[in-house]
Amino acid sequence: MTIAIFPGSFDPITNGHVETAKRAAEIFDKLYVVAMTNTSKKYLFSAKERAEFIRDALKDTPNIEVLERPNELTVNLAHKLKAKAIVRGVRNSADFRYEQEIAGINKRLAPDINTVLLFSSPENSFVASSMIKELARFDEDVSQFLPKKAAKALREKLNHE
Repeated sequence: MTIAIFPGSFDPITNGHVETAKRAAEIFDKLYVVAMTNTSKKYLFSAKERAEFIRDALKDTPNIEVLERPNELTVNLAHKLKAKAIVRGVRNSADFRYEQEIAGINKRLAPDINTVLLFSSPENSFVASSMIKELARFDEDVSQFLPKKAAKALREKLNHE
């Protein structure tokens, strides 16, 4: 069985994340989508909330399991889960450079784990959680960019701040 992990902050999960996860699920026998923490980001949703949005968005993909591991290094988690690959989505050249650097560090830390980059479709190539949160703060409709449950939660969260 080929196992991969798709780690991310997913604050909140976007349609681009969903696209990447579903495409990876077609390649790997088992895919763990993991709500993790990037220490340089400030989060709007807890790891538990983010994982719940992911579960809801991917509930129809049977070989995907959603985990929350906010305090764990990706390569260490990959080893624990017996994953042979780390899946990452790439929207543009800036993402590619960033992911290339992370892949290099991960390869040094865990030579047995490969990074697999999946490029987003044109309709998702500009969608970033940070931009979507900005739109929502100005009361713009973000439902075209996010799964339904995440869009509803984002609107509720920002309307109560």
